Amino acid sequence: MNAQSGEFAGHLALVTGAASGIGAAVARMLATRGAGLALIDRDADGLRALAATLPVDATCLTVDVVDAAAVERAVDAIEADRGPLDHLAHVAGILRIGDALEMAPDDWDACMAVNARAVFGTTRAVARRMRERRRGSIVVVGSNAATTPRAGMAAYAASKAAASAYLRCLALELAPHGVRCNLVSPGSTDTPMQQALAGSAQARQAILDGVPERYRLGIPLGRIAEAADVAEAVCFLLGERARHIVMHDLRVDGGATLDA
Repeated sequence: MNAQSGEFAGHLALVTGAASGIGAAVARMLATRGAGLALIDRDADGLRALAATLPVDATCLTVDVVDAAAVERAVDAIEADRGPLDHLAHVAGILRIGDALEMAPDDWDACMAVNARAVFGTTRAVARRMRERRRGSIVVVGSNAATTPRAGMAAYAASKAAASAYLRCLALELAPHGVRCNLVSPGSTDTPMQQALAGSAQARQAILDGVPERYRLGIPLGRIAEAADVAEAVCFLLGERARHIVMHDLRVDGGATLDA
């Protein structure tokens, strides 16, 4: 596809967590479909490496999304330099695992900070501007763990559930102003975060088969998602093809949670 005439041609999109995994896949897909890009991540080297592969010029900013003031400054700088943001794909997230009674409080706090508080800060910074312009679309990448209990993932699941509830409320408030907010909730996806959790062939097979003693179903579709599978869902909800979709949670997990 010619990036100059693609679905997002003439539009500016901000992607957080863009240096790797799903965030990088979203950035690549938006770029090939014509979007101008602003990219945020803590990983400056990763951002530069990604930007070098894109068919469009990207504004890269090294920002910790937990720092709401830094995010505000970044959004100010992006709009001053590139013009108004039309789309936000908030992908930044972390995973901390551990049984509920054994996990360190710092792991709980880290999940809540990155997976929930940063959703609040980043969407607020962008949505205030979109509301004034009465246009724009926001997609937050959550997790199927937000709606399905996972043994050993209490902090992660709770933080994703908090982000989901917040985003739905935000969507309700912004819809009358012409701004759409939606969620994409992946299951197991072949990203560096997933590989760190389950890098061996045996661990990957357990994801596909399920782990009954941990009350975890397998994946009926029989494959672990690629980052591009999730990026397709994000780009669909960001774009005009989804112009009448709001407050939706699009599950991308191969049936792993039976669409619970």
